[in-house]
Amino acid sequence: QVQLVESGGGSVQAGGSLRLSCAASGGTFNSYHMGWFRQAPGKERELVAAISLSGGSTYYRDSVKGRFTISRDNPKNTLYLQMNSLEPEDTAVYYCAGSRFARGYTYTDIRGYTYWGQGTQVTVSS
Repeated sequence: QVQLVESGGGSVQAGGSLRLSCAASGGTFNSYHMGWFRQAPGKERELVAAISLSGGSTYYRDSVKGRFTISRDNPKNTLYLQMNSLEPEDTAVYYCAGSRFARGYTYTDIRGYTYWGQGTQVTVSS
C-alpha cells in the first residue's frame, strides 16, 4: 500500500503563493486517484482538489478555482498543489490522500480516499 509524505507548507501573507508536494512510496502511484484535503480548526475536513490516475481530469472546490492547481508526476511518484493568491480562509492543515483505482470509486468520491499523509500546516495572514 502507498505511503504519503507532504511538504511545502508554511506561513505567508495574503496574496502570496505556496507549492505543496506529496511524495508517494510503497505502491504503484499511477494506480491511485489523488487528492488534497484540508482541515481548519473547528471545521470538517474538505476536499480541495483531486486528480485522476493519468492527470487528465481534475476537480476543484469552488473557493479555490482559478487560484489552485493540482498536478501529478507519475514517473516521480509525486503529487503537487500550487496555491496562488492565498487568502486567510485558506489557513488549514493540508493532507495528501490516495484512492486506489481498483476499489472502483471516482476521483471525486471522498469515500475512496483511504490512504493519508500526516498533513502540512498552511497559515495565511492578512
